[in-house]
Amino acid sequence: MKKSIIFIAFSLIAALILTACGNSQKQTSAKPDKAAESKSLLEKIKADGTIKIGTEGTYAPFSYHDASGKLTGFDIEIAEEVAKRLGVKPEFIETQWDGMFAGLDSKRFDIIANNVGITPDRQKKYDFSVPYILSKPFLIVHKDNNTIKSFEDLKGKKSAQTLTSNYKDIAASYGAEIVGVEGFNQSIDLLLSKRADAVVNDGLSYLDFKKQKPDAPIKFVAELDDPAKMGIMMRKGNKELVDAINKALTDMKKDGTYLSISKKYFETDVSK
Repeated sequence: MKKSIIFIAFSLIAALILTACGNSQKQTSAKPDKAAESKSLLEKIKADGTIKIGTEGTYAPFSYHDASGKLTGFDIEIAEEVAKRLGVKPEFIETQWDGMFAGLDSKRFDIIANNVGITPDRQKKYDFSVPYILSKPFLIVHKDNNTIKSFEDLKGKKSAQTLTSNYKDIAASYGAEIVGVEGFNQSIDLLLSKRADAVVNDGLSYLDFKKQKPDAPIKFVAELDDPAKMGIMMRKGNKELVDAINKALTDMKKDGTYLSISKKYFETDVSK
């Protein structure tokens, strides 16, 4: 009987020792993961050697495919230069505009470079670089439309807008009925087919469209004096990355690289 009691006690002690060892091993193995989690996003990007960039690829002249099929545009070249100055390679991930913020939230990419407007609502959730584009919103209509001459005339009219854009908010603020689209090109298609009465969008995009298709039967009838400010967008809490991108953009302006890219697409400095 005594031997049985001694054996049981010994077994319990052994089990406690094994459990303690097991917990110790688990805690030890967890340390590297915690260390990895403590890395900033900028450190991870540099360790990977790649920065993942969300962009549309259908929004000329900012992000689009040229005649050869190559992804190009003002935002693409700016993002490529930023990546170069960070010492990493850019990896562009093309995404429809209305899914782009969700892609950033889910960490599908690290930043968005796609003529993104800096607005108070967005700044509550995301961080932005310093503004690198200033552009006035244009009110665009079919050339046959003589009833819409100002933003105030949008009340009760159908305006084709991407649902998460700041231009949609502008159109809605003037009482427009919003017709959801996937991007600028689709909004213009609806305007051309007269399934929409108007489009509020970036003035630079409109001017580029008319440059490419001067005979397209559309016109802009009004613009807002307060220019929209555009920046590179990131998830909150990545100050090191924000600072590094801001430095890259500032240095690009100082050494003339920014102006060279801007003149290539717009023949002027679009940051002013």
